[in-house]
Amino acid sequence: MNLLDFLRTHRLLAIVRGPDPAAALAAVLTLADAGIALIEVSLTGAGALDTIRRARAALGADAQLGAGTVLSAEDAQRAADAGATFLVTPALAPSIAEAGRLGLPVLAGALTPSEVVQADASGAAAVKLFPAASLGGPAYLGALRDPFPRTAFVPVGGVDADSARAYLDRGATAIGVGSPLLGDAVRGGDLGALRDRAAAFRAGVAPS
Repeated sequence: MNLLDFLRTHRLLAIVRGPDPAAALAAVLTLADAGIALIEVSLTGAGALDTIRRARAALGADAQLGAGTVLSAEDAQRAADAGATFLVTPALAPSIAEAGRLGLPVLAGALTPSEVVQADASGAAAVKLFPAASLGGPAYLGALRDPFPRTAFVPVGGVDADSARAYLDRGATAIGVGSPLLGDAVRGGDLGALRDRAAAFRAGVAPS
């Protein structure tokens, strides 16, 4: 898959992380049915690899289903074996090199300019700007755009429906959203409400 093309086209990455594997799987399937094209299942969630494996079986080979919080080479291999088609890291990590060996695209975590340089040099498809909201917000992203005009940035961490457009207007390629989108769905909450939030986020990130 060309992860960068998907990020540019859909502009939204849903991040699923939770304590209940069955609820996480239901959330993934609901998001996919609601038209969310890029979904990440964080390895810090309970039973994450099994969730990826079961979601892959349900959604088919073409679904863009990734593994998040992938830190080690072993994590990268296990995620690939479970059916992940892309990897996401919270920082520069050994998993990035392993992803290259496996032929999987990576959204590599970085925050400082030096880390952005390293993420670009690693061959990452895009840079996950993390944590985005707590350390500068859209203004910080805007400042990074000047020295890095060709880097694809995906802000993650504290991005919600109110700030999504501000990040895109400051040059984000896409945004990554966890709890503001998922709400209580990962704990067995209302999937109808999740579907409504997905529709609202999709509308909010659509090109104006």
